[in-house]
Amino acid sequence: MNILSLFDGMSCGQIALDRLGVKVDNYFACEIDKYAMQVTQANFPNTIQLGDVTKVDLSKLPKIDLILAGSPCQGFSFAGKQLAFDDPRSALFFEFVKILKEVKPKYFLLENVRMKKEFLNIITEQVSKCYPEIPFGIEPLLINSSLLSAQSRQRYYWTNIPGIQQPQEKGIVLRDILETREIEGLSEKAIAYMNRGSEKYTGTKTRAEHYIKHESKKSNTLTANMYKGVPYGVIAVDKPLQVGEAVDINGHDILKRVYSQDGKSPTLNACTGGNREPKVVCGRYVGRYKVDGVRQDHKGSVAGKTKQMLELRRDQKTNNLSTVQKDNVLVRDNVYWRKLTPLECERLQTVPDNYTNHVSNTQRYKMLGNGWTVDVICHILQNMDLN
Repeated sequence: MNILSLFDGMSCGQIALDRLGVKVDNYFACEIDKYAMQVTQANFPNTIQLGDVTKVDLSKLPKIDLILAGSPCQGFSFAGKQLAFDDPRSALFFEFVKILKEVKPKYFLLENVRMKKEFLNIITEQVSKCYPEIPFGIEPLLINSSLLSAQSRQRYYWTNIPGIQQPQEKGIVLRDILETREIEGLSEKAIAYMNRGSEKYTGTKTRAEHYIKHESKKSNTLTANMYKGVPYGVIAVDKPLQVGEAVDINGHDILKRVYSQDGKSPTLNACTGGNREPKVVCGRYVGRYKVDGVRQDHKGSVAGKTKQMLELRRDQKTNNLSTVQKDNVLVRDNVYWRKLTPLECERLQTVPDNYTNHVSNTQRYKMLGNGWTVDVICHILQNMDLN
């Protein structure tokens, strides 16, 4: 296959094709970020870099079988100013449309963020016009990366690859991708609890063993309440689970959010510095905290009334957690918060370990926030007919 990747970034599309075992004859990449290109060439040295997408001479390319694109999304995103096509970065979408019309490959895949319906409709209309032979047009598919990774990341995908369904939930949470496993020293009683029903979940190894090993496979049902790192009161966790706030950070409340290892990570973004990286709670604890406004140990709690959360510091000490005796939280074994590492962020995007370690950590965080969740791309591309 000959591939043309527009806005290629660190070449997540190429990782997906490699993971699927697709034979690539030529991989042409349009990218201008020198750090992303450096990472791409370090991992895929045969990549043919074409530079600025607005200056590509399509007449010099062979017949293209697949176009991949994740056009800049800052103007569309609910997290941004939503300038949409008035934002010069999001206007690059029309460069994609122009190239798609001219090349008309057998297959294409376009990715973008959640956005207002009016913007969504414009993209859908423009993409559908490129393939008028497809009845009823090309509708976007919204897939949350949380189904295949430990990150909650909702993205729209437009493609003419047929038969794409929602991926099956793998039940992966933050605990599964952390570099350090924090269950050493559990009591025999706690380990016995974790191992209860092991054959149901793994068939071979115990649940305790799987907690310790990175290659663990876990049950889809997870927990909010913990005793020394061991779950009880089972609930399904398919999104970020905030358990506290970092009291030693200045700035907006969103920067202070600390998440449980037994939920998902919030969406990685391209902003770096200023404590914007996702934060995870470390140590072992028991306590009460809010989940969707309802305190987990009190079924009668009224939504929105329970505000208490763990107050965490990076220095492994704790602030005063409560002034109300009945709401006091017992903290065990140096509960604190830390940022996710670049390697952990790679795992959130299902990118190979240390794939991005050819540049600074600042650039690693940035390109991972801009990148794709590789396993989602694999899920889509695997439906291509390569005959």
